[in-house]
Amino acid sequence: MSNTILFEDFAKVDLRVGTILEVNDFPQAKNPAYQLTIDFGSLGIKKSSAQITTLYTKEALINRQIVAVVNFPPKQIANFMSECLVLGAVNGKDVMLLNPEIKVKNGSIIA
Repeated sequence: MSNTILFEDFAKVDLRVGTILEVNDFPQAKNPAYQLTIDFGSLGIKKSSAQITTLYTKEALINRQIVAVVNFPPKQIANFMSECLVLGAVNGKDVMLLNPEIKVKNGSIIA
């Protein structure tokens, strides 16, 4: 386990549900990754880079709901600006996306 944090620290993290609209290859990334365009409802459309190529095809990701941190500052990754952090469980080199069990409204808060 990593360092203990206070609940107030966790409360600062804005976790939301979004739906992947578009997936593109990201050949400039250091590690195999996709460029994702994600709809977060009233929060708008955000882009992210995700190292999820070992378990997911581009076609399988379209219209899939995911969970992401949406209040990090944008981060430059190679020639791409990532605006959110898509969350997944890491198992070796595989990353399994976190997602709601049933479809929910884009932008829904994770609590």
